[in-house]
Amino acid sequence: MFLNTLSGRFLALTILFVMLAEIFIFVPSIARFREDYMMNRLERAQIASLALLANDMIDAELEVELLENAGVFNVVLRRDEVRQLVLASDMPSPIAATYDLRDAPAGTLIIDAMKRLWNPTYEVVRVIGNPTRDAGQLIEITMPTEPLRAAMLDYGLRILLLSAVISIFTATLLFFAVRQLLVKPIEGVVKAMKSYAFAPEDARRIIQPSASVRELSDAEHALKSMQTELTSLLRQRERLASLGSAVAKVSHDLRNILTTAQLFADRIESSEDPVVTRMVPKLMGSIGRAVNLCESTLAFGKAEEPPPALNRIALAAIVNDAVEGERLAASDDIRFEEHVASGLIVRADPEQLYRVLSNLIRNARQALETAKRGGVITVSAGESSQLWTIEVRDNGPGLPAKAREHLFTPFQGGARKGGAGLGLAIAAELVRGHGGTLRLDKTGEDGTVFIIELPKSIVTEDQAAE
Repeated sequence: MFLNTLSGRFLALTILFVMLAEIFIFVPSIARFREDYMMNRLERAQIASLALLANDMIDAELEVELLENAGVFNVVLRRDEVRQLVLASDMPSPIAATYDLRDAPAGTLIIDAMKRLWNPTYEVVRVIGNPTRDAGQLIEITMPTEPLRAAMLDYGLRILLLSAVISIFTATLLFFAVRQLLVKPIEGVVKAMKSYAFAPEDARRIIQPSASVRELSDAEHALKSMQTELTSLLRQRERLASLGSAVAKVSHDLRNILTTAQLFADRIESSEDPVVTRMVPKLMGSIGRAVNLCESTLAFGKAEEPPPALNRIALAAIVNDAVEGERLAASDDIRFEEHVASGLIVRADPEQLYRVLSNLIRNARQALETAKRGGVITVSAGESSQLWTIEVRDNGPGLPAKAREHLFTPFQGGARKGGAGLGLAIAAELVRGHGGTLRLDKTGEDGTVFIIELPKSIVTEDQAAE
């Protein structure tokens, strides 16, 4: 629809505003027309009365003709402090109102004009004014309102018609001017955006600023800057995707090779050679770290984690499985404590929640082993009206400053030497998939605390649409 376009609305608003301006002009104009009309009747009546004063022998027929030409019923002239009825005829009705035009305020003239314009009743009114050329103190006439109102309506219609023509003409000129100066450049920007959206990787589709209007030029330059940056980011994303695919393939094959190497290392471990016995633990540790790195890279290199299959599960069983898995790998001086009520039920994906807890507990175990001191790893849980909360605590040496800066950033948040920094990134991503958060509560010389918060509320369709 035309009125739904910028050009159409501008055209309609221009016509409306010009018409409103003409209305403000029309009101005082119609009041001035009424005043001039009555002043004209006063002048005609004065001329007729002067003709009678010049010749006292005017007959009745000529007197009636003079009154008809003047458009009045009676003429009263005050001269030399004497009020004299100069011309007179029968009036069809009594006088309904008196209007004194001598120094009448503009507001009064406007109000009287509007009343007359909207009152179709036939009336006889008295009009008082000053005679021209000082031919007396004042002149009074009585006149019908019907010719006055008819003349006012005719004048008003002509004014409104002229206003409409001016409005349409002005709006048309403004329409073409605005379309040329604003609408066409805006349409060009929209076309450029659509073209860029079709193939954002094509640098040829980046807009080239050409608008002469400063605001539009600023918008085009801002759009060009955004498109240039986005194209660069898309290219970088493609390169990273290709790199990630290549790394995932290499990691997959490397993991298989390392698994075979690990089997051979297991056999070598049974050797009685002192040198072999001394070297095997280091070899096994290196191979184990390499296998873990490959597995973490493969897990993170997937296009996306599958959405969690949310079910109501007993949290204590998941925590126990994760703790037992790490207890087997831990040294004897590391203890594990579980403080989770057996009846605590949470809504989560059991496999993904196990992976999150396993990552956090493994990080805590490795931190204690790196510090070469015994310690306690505690997993506790609770709930409120809105959240389930799981806490993983250790009394290790705390996270180094560098690790805290990029804690959940892949390949940058490693807390130990040789770590890949993927465990926390994967864990945080899995928790976000549940609508929850994983955060570092505190870390220091007395230990580190990670907290998982899972929401109890379910997002409705209306909330999802927002």
